[in-house]
Amino acid sequence: MAEASNSSNLPTADLAGGMPGLVDNPWLRQIAVMVGIAASVALGVAVVLWSQAPNYAPLYGNLTEKDASQVMEALQQAGVDFRVDEASGMMLVPSGKLKEIRMQLAGQGLPNSVGMGFEILQQDTGFGTSQLVEKARHQQALQGELARTITTIGAVQSARVHLAIPKQSVFVRKRQPPSASVAVRLHNGRALEDGQVEAIVHLVASSVPELETGRITVVDQKGRLLSGNSDSREMKLSATQFEHTRRIEEHYRDRVERLLAPIVGRDKVRAQVTADVDFTVTEKTQERYNPDQPALRSEQISEEQSGDGGIGGIPGALSNQPPAAGNAPQKAAGATTGGGLNESSNSTRQATRNYELDRVISHTRMAPISLRRLSVAVVVDDISTAAVDGSVNVRERTPEEIERLTELVREAVGFDARRGDSVRVMNSSFLSPEPIAELPAIPVWEQDWFLETIKQAGGLLLVLLLIFFVLKPTMKRLTATHAELAAETAGGGGARIEGPVAEGATADASGKESMLLGNDGEPMRLPGAARYENVMDAARQLVDEDPKRVAQLVKSWMGEEVA
Repeated sequence: MAEASNSSNLPTADLAGGMPGLVDNPWLRQIAVMVGIAASVALGVAVVLWSQAPNYAPLYGNLTEKDASQVMEALQQAGVDFRVDEASGMMLVPSGKLKEIRMQLAGQGLPNSVGMGFEILQQDTGFGTSQLVEKARHQQALQGELARTITTIGAVQSARVHLAIPKQSVFVRKRQPPSASVAVRLHNGRALEDGQVEAIVHLVASSVPELETGRITVVDQKGRLLSGNSDSREMKLSATQFEHTRRIEEHYRDRVERLLAPIVGRDKVRAQVTADVDFTVTEKTQERYNPDQPALRSEQISEEQSGDGGIGGIPGALSNQPPAAGNAPQKAAGATTGGGLNESSNSTRQATRNYELDRVISHTRMAPISLRRLSVAVVVDDISTAAVDGSVNVRERTPEEIERLTELVREAVGFDARRGDSVRVMNSSFLSPEPIAELPAIPVWEQDWFLETIKQAGGLLLVLLLIFFVLKPTMKRLTATHAELAAETAGGGGARIEGPVAEGATADASGKESMLLGNDGEPMRLPGAARYENVMDAARQLVDEDPKRVAQLVKSWMGEEVA
Protein backbone atom coordinates (compact mmCIF):
# COMPACT_ATOMS: atom_id res chain seq x y z
CA MET A 1 0.00 0.00 0.00
CA ALA A 2 2.85 2.33 0.71
CA GLU A 3 4.31 1.74 -2.71
CA ALA A 4 0.89 2.37 -4.30
CA SER A 5 0.56 5.61 -2.40
CA ASN A 6 3.96 6.69 -3.57
CA SER A 7 3.06 5.92 -7.14
CA SER A 8 -0.15 7.87 -6.93
CA ASN A 9 1.46 11.04 -5.60
CA LEU A 10 1.86 13.91 -8.03
CA PRO A 11 5.38 14.95 -9.03
CA THR A 12 7.00 17.60 -6.87
CA ALA A 13 9.26 20.38 -8.05
CA ASP A 14 12.83 20.72 -6.81
CA LEU A 15 13.34 24.40 -6.04
CA ALA A 16 16.95 25.16 -6.91
CA GLY A 17 18.04 28.08 -4.76
CA GLY A 18 15.88 30.68 -3.08
CA MET A 19 13.71 30.50 0.01
CA PRO A 20 10.79 28.12 -0.40
CA GLY A 21 8.55 30.10 1.94
CA LEU A 22 9.19 33.35 0.19
CA VAL A 23 8.69 31.90 -3.29
CA ASP A 24 5.55 30.03 -2.40
CA ASN A 25 3.91 33.14 -0.86
CA PRO A 26 2.98 35.60 -3.63
CA TRP A 27 2.50 38.51 -1.23
CA LEU A 28 5.90 38.14 0.36
CA ARG A 29 7.50 37.82 -3.05
CA GLN A 30 5.85 40.99 -4.31
CA ILE A 31 6.76 42.93 -1.15
CA ALA A 32 10.39 41.79 -1.42
CA VAL A 33 10.53 42.82 -5.06
CA MET A 34 9.03 46.24 -4.32
CA VAL A 35 11.46 46.83 -1.44
CA GLY A 36 14.37 45.88 -3.67
CA ILE A 37 13.16 48.24 -6.40
CA ALA A 38 12.71 51.10 -3.93
CA ALA A 39 16.17 50.53 -2.45
CA SER A 40 17.73 50.42 -5.89
CA VAL A 41 16.00 53.62 -6.98
CA ALA A 42 16.98 55.38 -3.77
CA LEU A 43 20.57 54.25 -4.17
CA GLY A 44 20.62 55.41 -7.79
CA VAL A 45 19.22 58.81 -6.89
CA ALA A 46 21.77 59.18 -4.09
CA VAL A 47 24.59 58.29 -6.47
CA VAL A 48 23.39 60.81 -9.06
CA LEU A 49 23.10 63.56 -6.46
CA TRP A 50 26.53 62.72 -5.08
CA SER A 51 28.14 62.81 -8.51
CA GLN A 52 26.50 66.13 -9.40
CA ALA A 53 27.15 67.82 -6.05
CA PRO A 54 30.08 70.31 -6.20
CA ASN A 55 33.13 70.10 -3.99
CA TYR A 56 33.15 72.56 -1.10
CA ALA A 57 36.12 74.59 0.12
CA PRO A 58 36.54 76.78 3.23
CA LEU A 59 35.58 80.40 2.59
CA TYR A 60 37.38 82.03 5.52
CA GLY A 61 39.09 80.76 8.62
CA ASN A 62 39.08 82.07 12.18
CA LEU A 63 36.01 84.25 11.75
CA THR A 64 34.44 85.80 14.79
CA GLU A 65 30.78 85.11 15.48
CA LYS A 66 29.80 88.60 14.40
CA ASP A 67 31.74 88.37 11.14
CA ALA A 68 30.38 84.88 10.48
CA SER A 69 26.80 86.09 10.91
CA GLN A 70 27.41 89.02 8.57
CA VAL A 71 29.00 86.79 5.93
CA MET A 72 26.18 84.25 6.24
CA GLU A 73 23.58 86.97 5.77
CA ALA A 74 25.40 88.30 2.72
CA LEU A 75 25.59 84.81 1.17
CA GLN A 76 21.89 84.23 1.78
CA GLN A 77 20.99 87.52 0.13
CA ALA A 78 23.21 86.68 -2.86
CA GLY A 79 21.64 83.22 -3.18
CA VAL A 80 24.94 81.38 -2.77
CA ASP A 81 24.84 77.74 -1.70
CA PHE A 82 26.99 77.28 1.41
CA ARG A 83 27.40 74.89 4.28
CA VAL A 84 28.67 75.18 7.83
CA ASP A 85 31.00 72.50 9.12
CA GLU A 86 29.62 71.26 12.41
CA ALA A 87 33.04 70.19 13.69
CA SER A 88 35.10 73.33 12.97
CA GLY A 89 32.37 75.89 12.33
CA MET A 90 33.94 76.93 9.02
CA MET A 91 31.77 78.17 6.19
CA LEU A 92 32.09 76.03 3.05
CA VAL A 93 31.21 77.22 -0.44
CA PRO A 94 31.56 75.56 -3.88
CA SER A 95 35.26 75.44 -4.74
CA GLY A 96 34.63 76.57 -8.31
CA LYS A 97 33.11 79.86 -7.09
CA LEU A 98 35.45 80.47 -4.15
CA LYS A 99 37.37 83.42 -5.63
CA GLU A 100 34.24 85.00 -7.08
CA ILE A 101 32.45 84.83 -3.73
CA ARG A 102 35.44 86.32 -1.90
CA MET A 103 35.54 89.23 -4.34
CA GLN A 104 31.83 89.88 -3.83
CA LEU A 105 32.22 89.87 -0.06
CA ALA A 106 35.29 92.12 -0.28
CA GLY A 107 33.23 94.61 -2.29
CA GLN A 108 30.80 94.74 0.64
CA GLY A 109 33.62 95.23 3.15
CA LEU A 110 33.34 91.74 4.64
CA PRO A 111 34.66 90.28 6.77
CA ASN A 112 35.19 93.26 9.01
CA SER A 113 37.51 91.66 11.55
CA VAL A 114 37.84 94.60 13.91
CA GLY A 115 36.26 95.39 17.24
CA MET A 116 33.51 97.86 17.92
CA GLY A 117 34.27 101.56 17.89
CA PHE A 118 32.53 104.44 19.55
CA GLU A 119 29.15 102.81 18.89
CA ILE A 120 29.83 100.76 22.01
CA LEU A 121 29.15 103.92 23.99
CA GLN A 122 25.63 104.04 22.58
CA GLN A 123 24.69 100.76 24.22
CA ASP A 124 22.57 100.99 27.32
CA THR A 125 24.61 99.86 30.32
CA GLY A 126 21.86 100.23 32.84
CA PHE A 127 21.61 102.24 35.99
CA GLY A 128 24.46 102.45 38.47
CA THR A 129 27.45 101.98 36.12
CA SER A 130 30.67 102.87 37.89
CA GLN A 131 33.20 105.36 36.62
CA LEU A 132 35.78 102.58 36.21
CA VAL A 133 33.50 100.69 33.81
CA GLU A 134 32.75 103.84 31.82
CA LYS A 135 36.45 104.58 31.50
CA ALA A 136 37.17 101.03 30.36
CA ARG A 137 34.41 101.24 27.74
CA HIS A 138 35.79 104.52 26.44
CA GLN A 139 39.26 103.01 26.17
CA GLN A 140 37.87 99.95 24.38
CA ALA A 141 35.99 102.19 21.94
CA LEU A 142 39.17 104.17 21.24
CA GLN A 143 41.10 100.96 20.58
CA GLY A 144 38.41 99.79 18.15
CA GLU A 145 38.43 103.07 16.25
CA LEU A 146 42.21 103.01 15.95
CA ALA A 147 42.10 99.41 14.69
CA ARG A 148 39.53 100.38 12.05
CA THR A 149 41.67 103.27 10.88
CA ILE A 150 44.79 101.10 10.63
CA THR A 151 42.96 98.49 8.53
CA THR A 152 42.33 101.12 5.86
CA ILE A 153 45.97 100.67 4.83
CA GLY A 154 46.02 98.38 1.83
CA ALA A 155 48.53 95.82 3.14
CA VAL A 156 46.79 95.40 6.52
CA GLN A 157 44.09 92.74 6.74
CA SER A 158 43.21 93.25 10.40
CA ALA A 159 44.65 95.07 13.39
CA ARG A 160 44.36 95.15 17.17
CA VAL A 161 45.39 98.05 19.37
CA HIS A 162 46.15 97.85 23.10
CA LEU A 163 46.43 101.09 25.05
CA ALA A 164 48.04 101.27 28.47
CA ILE A 165 46.84 104.56 29.95
CA PRO A 166 47.82 104.80 33.63
CA LYS A 167 45.87 106.84 36.11
CA GLN A 168 47.42 110.27 36.33
CA SER A 169 48.54 111.60 39.68
CA VAL A 170 48.10 115.15 40.86
CA PHE A 171 51.84 115.26 41.46
CA VAL A 172 53.86 115.95 38.35
CA ARG A 173 56.81 113.85 39.46
CA LYS A 174 54.65 110.75 39.91
CA ARG A 175 52.94 110.86 36.53
CA GLN A 176 53.53 107.95 34.17
CA PRO A 177 53.39 108.35 30.40
CA PRO A 178 50.98 106.10 28.43
CA SER A 179 52.09 103.42 25.99
CA ALA A 180 50.51 101.44 23.15
CA SER A 181 50.95 98.18 21.26
CA VAL A 182 49.68 97.50 17.73
CA ALA A 183 49.40 93.99 16.24
CA VAL A 184 48.66 93.86 12.52
CA ARG A 185 47.78 90.91 10.28
CA LEU A 186 49.02 91.46 6.74
CA HIS A 187 47.59 90.04 3.54
CA ASN A 188 49.41 87.12 1.98
CA GLY A 189 52.47 88.31 0.08
CA ARG A 190 52.20 91.87 1.35
CA ALA A 191 54.58 93.84 3.58
CA LEU A 192 54.56 97.21 5.29
CA GLU A 193 57.10 99.78 4.22
CA ASP A 194 59.04 101.82 6.74
CA GLY A 195 56.98 104.89 5.92
CA GLN A 196 53.74 103.02 6.54
CA VAL A 197 54.98 101.72 9.90
CA GLU A 198 55.99 105.23 10.90
CA ALA A 199 52.58 106.49 9.80
CA ILE A 200 50.87 103.93 12.07
CA VAL A 201 53.07 104.99 14.98
CA HIS A 202 52.32 108.68 14.53
CA LEU A 203 48.62 107.95 14.01
CA VAL A 204 48.35 106.22 17.38
CA ALA A 205 50.51 108.83 19.11
CA SER A 206 48.34 111.65 17.80
CA SER A 207 45.15 109.97 19.00
CA VAL A 208 46.15 109.50 22.64
CA PRO A 209 47.06 112.49 24.81
CA GLU A 210 50.67 112.65 26.05
CA LEU A 211 51.60 109.49 24.11
CA GLU A 212 55.08 109.64 22.60
CA THR A 213 56.09 107.81 19.46
CA GLY A 214 58.93 106.07 21.29
CA ARG A 215 56.45 104.21 23.50
CA ILE A 216 54.53 102.58 20.64
CA THR A 217 55.32 99.05 19.45
CA VAL A 218 54.12 97.58 16.14
CA VAL A 219 54.36 93.84 15.40
CA ASP A 220 52.93 91.62 12.66
CA GLN A 221 51.29 88.18 12.76
CA LYS A 222 54.70 86.46 12.58
CA GLY A 223 55.97 88.22 15.67
CA ARG A 224 58.40 90.51 13.83
CA LEU A 225 59.03 93.92 15.32
CA LEU A 226 58.19 96.52 12.69
CA SER A 227 58.74 99.70 14.67
CA GLY A 228 62.40 100.48 15.35
CA ASN A 229 63.98 102.48 18.14
CA SER A 230 62.49 105.91 17.63
CA ASP A 231 64.78 107.41 20.29
CA SER A 232 67.87 106.83 18.16
CA ARG A 233 67.82 110.00 16.12
CA GLU A 234 71.20 109.21 14.60
CA MET A 235 69.99 105.88 13.22
CA LYS A 236 66.89 107.42 11.70
CA LEU A 237 68.99 110.17 10.15
CA SER A 238 71.42 107.63 8.72
CA ALA A 239 68.60 105.60 7.21
CA THR A 240 67.10 108.72 5.67
CA GLN A 241 70.45 109.77 4.23
CA PHE A 242 71.05 106.33 2.78
CA GLU A 243 67.61 106.30 1.16
CA HIS A 244 68.19 109.75 -0.33
CA THR A 245 71.58 108.70 -1.70
CA ARG A 246 70.02 105.62 -3.27
CA ARG A 247 67.37 107.73 -4.98
CA ILE A 248 70.04 110.05 -6.40
CA GLU A 249 72.00 107.10 -7.78
CA GLU A 250 68.87 105.54 -9.30
CA HIS A 251 68.00 108.86 -10.92
CA TYR A 252 71.38 109.18 -12.63
CA ARG A 253 71.43 105.52 -13.65
CA ASP A 254 68.00 105.78 -15.27
CA ARG A 255 69.09 108.87 -17.16
CA VAL A 256 72.15 107.08 -18.56
CA GLU A 257 70.27 103.92 -19.55
CA ARG A 258 67.41 105.85 -21.15
CA LEU A 259 69.93 107.86 -23.16
CA LEU A 260 71.97 104.90 -24.44
CA ALA A 261 69.15 102.37 -24.89
CA PRO A 262 68.02 103.70 -28.31
CA ILE A 263 71.65 103.67 -29.51
CA VAL A 264 73.03 100.34 -28.30
CA GLY A 265 69.81 98.50 -27.49
CA ARG A 266 67.60 98.18 -24.45
CA ASP A 267 69.20 94.97 -23.17
CA LYS A 268 72.76 95.89 -24.18
CA VAL A 269 73.63 98.56 -21.64
CA ARG A 270 74.15 98.44 -17.89
CA ALA A 271 75.04 101.43 -15.74
CA GLN A 272 75.91 101.96 -12.11
CA VAL A 273 76.35 105.29 -10.34
CA THR A 274 78.03 106.00 -7.02
CA ALA A 275 77.25 109.37 -5.47
CA ASP A 276 79.25 110.93 -2.65
CA VAL A 277 76.72 113.15 -0.91
CA ASP A 278 77.57 115.59 1.86
CA PHE A 279 74.83 115.98 4.43
CA THR A 280 76.72 118.48 6.59
CA VAL A 281 74.69 121.52 7.58
CA THR A 282 76.77 124.75 7.56
CA GLU A 283 75.70 128.20 8.76
CA LYS A 284 77.88 131.34 8.26
CA THR A 285 77.46 134.97 9.33
CA GLN A 286 79.71 137.60 7.63
CA GLU A 287 80.12 141.40 8.17
CA ARG A 288 82.02 143.44 5.55
CA TYR A 289 82.95 147.15 5.30
CA ASN A 290 83.72 149.29 2.26
CA PRO A 291 86.15 152.10 3.20
CA ASP A 292 85.86 153.76 -0.19
CA GLN A 293 82.29 154.91 0.41
CA PRO A 294 82.12 156.81 3.74
CA ALA A 295 78.92 158.60 4.62
CA LEU A 296 78.24 161.33 7.22
CA ARG A 297 75.90 159.77 9.66
CA SER A 298 75.63 162.60 12.31
CA GLU A 299 77.25 165.93 13.15
CA GLN A 300 77.21 167.92 16.39
CA ILE A 301 78.66 171.50 16.65
CA SER A 302 79.08 173.34 19.93
CA GLU A 303 80.17 177.09 19.84
CA GLU A 304 80.58 179.33 22.91
CA GLN A 305 81.46 183.11 22.95
CA SER A 306 81.69 185.44 25.94
CA GLY A 307 82.62 189.22 26.33
CA ASP A 308 83.40 191.56 29.49
CA GLY A 309 83.22 195.53 29.51
CA GLY A 310 85.19 196.09 32.75
CA ILE A 311 88.70 197.45 33.24
CA GLY A 312 91.38 195.29 32.16
CA GLY A 313 95.06 195.24 32.45
CA ILE A 314 97.74 194.33 34.87
CA PRO A 315 96.38 194.40 38.30
CA GLY A 316 97.86 197.06 40.46
CA ALA A 317 97.96 200.83 40.93
CA LEU A 318 98.95 201.66 37.38
CA SER A 319 96.04 199.94 35.89
CA ASN A 320 93.67 201.98 37.99
CA GLN A 321 94.95 205.33 36.87
CA PRO A 322 93.37 207.24 33.99
CA PRO A 323 95.04 206.93 30.64
CA ALA A 324 97.44 209.62 29.53
CA ALA A 325 96.68 211.93 26.66
CA GLY A 326 97.77 210.71 23.35
CA ASN A 327 97.34 211.27 19.67
CA ALA A 328 96.35 207.75 18.68
CA PRO A 329 92.71 207.32 17.91
CA GLN A 330 90.69 205.26 20.22
CA LYS A 331 89.33 201.89 19.11
CA ALA A 332 85.61 201.81 19.38
CA ALA A 333 85.09 198.03 18.85
CA GLY A 334 88.24 196.69 20.37
CA ALA A 335 89.67 196.60 23.81
CA THR A 336 92.45 198.94 24.81
CA THR A 337 95.40 197.82 26.77
CA GLY A 338 97.59 199.74 29.03
CA GLY A 339 96.58 201.72 31.89
CA GLY A 340 92.92 202.63 31.99
CA LEU A 341 89.73 200.80 30.99
CA ASN A 342 90.02 197.47 28.72
CA GLU A 343 87.13 195.57 27.02
CA SER A 344 87.91 191.63 26.49
CA SER A 345 85.92 188.68 24.72
CA ASN A 346 86.25 184.80 24.71
CA SER A 347 85.06 182.46 21.84
CA THR A 348 84.92 178.57 21.93
CA ARG A 349 83.83 176.24 18.98
CA GLN A 350 83.54 172.43 19.14
CA ALA A 351 82.28 170.11 16.35
CA THR A 352 81.63 166.32 16.50
CA ARG A 353 81.04 164.43 13.22
CA ASN A 354 80.15 160.67 12.97
CA TYR A 355 80.89 158.90 9.69
CA GLU A 356 79.40 155.48 8.70
CA LEU A 357 81.25 153.16 6.36
CA ASP A 358 79.42 150.84 3.86
CA ARG A 359 78.80 147.62 5.83
CA VAL A 360 77.24 144.31 4.64
CA ILE A 361 76.06 141.66 7.15
CA SER A 362 75.16 138.29 5.55
CA HIS A 363 73.91 135.06 7.20
CA THR A 364 74.37 132.03 4.96
CA ARG A 365 72.97 128.54 5.66
CA MET A 366 74.39 125.99 3.28
CA ALA A 367 72.11 123.36 1.77
CA PRO A 368 72.03 120.18 3.91
CA ILE A 369 72.59 118.01 0.83
CA SER A 370 75.41 118.65 -1.60
CA LEU A 371 76.95 116.37 -4.18
CA ARG A 372 80.67 116.14 -3.61
CA ARG A 373 81.65 113.52 -6.18
CA LEU A 374 80.02 111.37 -8.83
CA SER A 375 81.35 108.10 -10.28
CA VAL A 376 79.66 106.50 -13.28
CA ALA A 377 80.43 103.06 -14.73
CA VAL A 378 78.78 101.95 -17.97
CA VAL A 379 79.09 98.62 -19.77
CA VAL A 380 77.82 98.20 -23.34
CA ASP A 381 77.50 95.02 -25.35
CA ASP A 382 79.17 94.22 -28.65
CA ILE A 383 77.58 95.19 -31.95
CA SER A 384 75.58 92.41 -33.58
CA THR A 385 74.78 92.59 -37.28
CA ALA A 386 72.75 90.16 -39.34
CA ALA A 387 74.32 88.82 -42.52
CA VAL A 388 72.53 88.06 -45.77
CA ASP A 389 72.59 84.33 -45.13
CA GLY A 390 70.87 84.83 -41.79
CA SER A 391 73.93 84.45 -39.57
CA VAL A 392 74.76 87.00 -36.89
CA ASN A 393 78.15 88.73 -36.85
CA VAL A 394 79.44 90.16 -33.57
CA ARG A 395 82.21 92.73 -33.32
CA GLU A 396 83.63 94.95 -30.62
CA ARG A 397 83.07 98.68 -30.57
CA THR A 398 85.85 100.94 -31.78
CA PRO A 399 87.58 103.46 -29.47
CA GLU A 400 85.88 106.27 -31.36
CA GLU A 401 82.46 104.81 -30.61
CA ILE A 402 83.37 104.35 -26.96
CA GLU A 403 84.54 107.97 -26.78
CA ARG A 404 81.27 109.23 -28.25
CA LEU A 405 79.29 107.21 -25.73
CA THR A 406 81.49 108.57 -22.94
CA GLU A 407 80.77 112.14 -23.98
CA LEU A 408 77.06 111.43 -23.97
CA VAL A 409 77.25 109.97 -20.48
CA ARG A 410 79.22 112.97 -19.21
CA GLU A 411 76.62 115.36 -20.51
CA ALA A 412 73.79 113.27 -19.08
CA VAL A 413 75.14 113.25 -15.52
CA GLY A 414 76.49 116.82 -15.50
CA PHE A 415 80.16 115.91 -15.35
CA ASP A 416 82.26 118.36 -13.30
CA ALA A 417 86.03 117.86 -13.27
CA ARG A 418 86.49 120.26 -10.36
CA ARG A 419 84.48 117.92 -8.12
CA GLY A 420 86.59 114.98 -9.20
CA ASP A 421 83.81 113.22 -11.15
CA SER A 422 84.75 110.14 -13.15
CA VAL A 423 82.98 108.44 -16.05
CA ARG A 424 84.07 105.08 -17.44
CA VAL A 425 82.47 103.39 -20.45
CA MET A 426 83.65 99.89 -21.32
CA ASN A 427 82.75 97.45 -24.06
CA SER A 428 82.19 93.82 -23.08
CA SER A 429 80.37 90.88 -24.56
CA PHE A 430 77.16 90.10 -22.69
CA LEU A 431 76.22 86.52 -21.96
CA SER A 432 73.07 85.44 -23.69
CA PRO A 433 70.27 84.74 -21.20
CA GLU A 434 69.56 81.12 -20.56
CA PRO A 435 66.26 79.92 -21.96
CA ILE A 436 63.54 79.74 -19.42
CA ALA A 437 62.74 76.16 -18.62
CA GLU A 438 59.18 75.21 -19.33
CA LEU A 439 57.06 74.46 -16.35
CA PRO A 440 56.34 70.77 -15.96
CA ALA A 441 52.92 69.81 -17.14
CA ILE A 442 50.46 69.14 -14.40
CA PRO A 443 49.50 65.47 -14.38
CA VAL A 444 45.99 64.71 -15.43
CA TRP A 445 45.11 63.17 -12.08
CA GLU A 446 46.14 66.36 -10.27
CA GLN A 447 43.95 68.68 -12.30
CA ASP A 448 40.67 69.94 -10.93
CA TRP A 449 38.48 68.61 -13.69
CA PHE A 450 39.85 65.06 -13.38
CA LEU A 451 38.28 64.40 -9.98
CA GLU A 452 34.99 65.87 -11.11
CA THR A 453 35.00 63.71 -14.24
CA ILE A 454 35.88 60.56 -12.31
CA LYS A 455 33.17 61.35 -9.80
CA GLN A 456 30.49 61.79 -12.47
CA ALA A 457 31.67 58.80 -14.51
CA GLY A 458 31.67 56.56 -11.42
CA GLY A 459 28.18 57.70 -10.52
CA LEU A 460 26.92 57.01 -14.06
CA LEU A 461 28.55 53.57 -14.11
CA LEU A 462 27.03 52.65 -10.78
CA VAL A 463 23.59 53.76 -11.98
CA LEU A 464 23.92 51.64 -15.13
CA LEU A 465 24.93 48.61 -13.04
CA LEU A 466 21.89 49.10 -10.86
CA ILE A 467 19.62 49.40 -13.89
CA PHE A 468 20.89 46.39 -15.88
CA PHE A 469 21.79 43.99 -13.08
CA VAL A 470 19.23 44.84 -10.41
CA LEU A 471 16.21 46.72 -11.69
CA LYS A 472 15.85 45.03 -15.07
CA PRO A 473 15.95 41.39 -13.78
CA THR A 474 13.70 42.32 -10.89
CA MET A 475 11.12 43.99 -13.12
CA LYS A 476 11.28 41.11 -15.57
CA ARG A 477 10.72 38.66 -12.76
CA LEU A 478 7.88 40.72 -11.39
CA THR A 479 6.02 41.10 -14.70
CA ALA A 480 6.59 37.52 -15.95
CA THR A 481 3.55 35.22 -16.43
CA HIS A 482 3.22 31.64 -15.14
CA ALA A 483 3.99 30.21 -18.58
CA GLU A 484 7.18 32.27 -18.89
CA LEU A 485 8.24 31.26 -15.41
CA ALA A 486 7.59 27.61 -16.31
CA ALA A 487 9.59 27.92 -19.54
CA GLU A 488 12.41 29.66 -17.67
CA THR A 489 12.61 27.03 -14.98
CA ALA A 490 12.39 24.27 -17.58
CA GLY A 491 15.20 25.75 -19.57
CA GLY A 492 17.25 26.00 -16.40
CA GLY A 493 16.92 22.27 -15.55
CA GLY A 494 13.19 21.93 -14.89
CA ALA A 495 11.63 19.56 -12.40
CA ARG A 496 12.65 16.06 -11.78
CA ILE A 497 9.90 13.44 -11.98
CA GLU A 498 10.33 11.36 -8.93
CA GLY A 499 10.52 7.65 -9.52
CA PRO A 500 12.41 5.37 -11.84
CA VAL A 501 13.14 6.26 -15.42
CA ALA A 502 10.30 5.22 -17.59
CA GLU A 503 10.50 3.62 -20.95
CA GLY A 504 11.52 6.10 -23.55
CA ALA A 505 13.03 8.39 -20.97
CA THR A 506 16.55 9.71 -21.37
CA ALA A 507 18.97 11.39 -19.02
CA ASP A 508 20.71 14.69 -19.72
CA ALA A 509 24.42 15.35 -19.31
CA SER A 510 24.00 16.80 -15.83
CA GLY A 511 22.46 13.58 -14.54
CA LYS A 512 18.95 14.97 -14.32
CA GLU A 513 16.19 12.97 -15.94
CA SER A 514 14.19 14.37 -18.85
CA MET A 515 10.94 12.42 -19.17
CA LEU A 516 10.00 11.63 -22.75
CA LEU A 517 6.35 10.78 -23.36
CA GLY A 518 5.46 8.86 -26.43
CA ASN A 519 7.50 7.29 -29.17
CA ASP A 520 8.09 10.44 -31.16
CA GLY A 521 10.77 11.59 -28.74
CA GLU A 522 9.15 14.89 -27.84
CA PRO A 523 9.67 15.68 -24.17
CA MET A 524 6.92 16.58 -21.83
CA ARG A 525 8.29 18.77 -19.07
CA LEU A 526 6.77 20.11 -15.91
CA PRO A 527 7.96 23.38 -14.31
CA GLY A 528 10.68 22.75 -11.78
CA ALA A 529 11.29 25.68 -9.42
CA ALA A 530 7.65 26.74 -9.17
CA ARG A 531 4.75 26.56 -6.80
CA TYR A 532 2.66 23.44 -6.33
CA GLU A 533 -0.31 25.14 -7.99
CA ASN A 534 1.76 25.90 -11.07
CA VAL A 535 2.89 22.28 -11.32
CA MET A 536 -0.71 21.12 -11.08
CA ASP A 537 -1.81 23.59 -13.74
CA ALA A 538 0.92 22.41 -16.06
CA ALA A 539 -0.07 18.77 -15.50
CA ARG A 540 -3.69 19.51 -16.24
CA GLN A 541 -2.70 21.37 -19.39
CA LEU A 542 -0.70 18.35 -20.58
CA VAL A 543 -3.67 16.05 -19.91
CA ASP A 544 -5.96 18.32 -21.92
CA GLU A 545 -3.59 18.61 -24.83
CA ASP A 546 -2.51 14.96 -25.22
CA PRO A 547 -4.44 12.59 -22.96
CA LYS A 548 -3.18 9.48 -24.80
CA ARG A 549 0.42 10.18 -24.05
CA VAL A 550 -0.37 10.92 -20.44
CA ALA A 551 -2.36 7.70 -20.14
CA GLN A 552 0.50 5.73 -21.67
CA LEU A 553 2.86 7.33 -19.15
CA VAL A 554 0.62 6.45 -16.21
CA LYS A 555 0.19 2.94 -17.56
CA SER A 556 3.91 2.47 -17.76
CA TRP A 557 4.31 3.72 -14.20
CA MET A 558 1.70 1.25 -12.94
CA GLY A 559 3.30 -1.60 -14.81
CA GLU A 560 6.61 -0.85 -13.22
CA GLU A 561 5.06 -0.68 -9.80
CA VAL A 562 3.34 -4.06 -10.24
CA ALA A 563 6.52 -5.59 -11.45
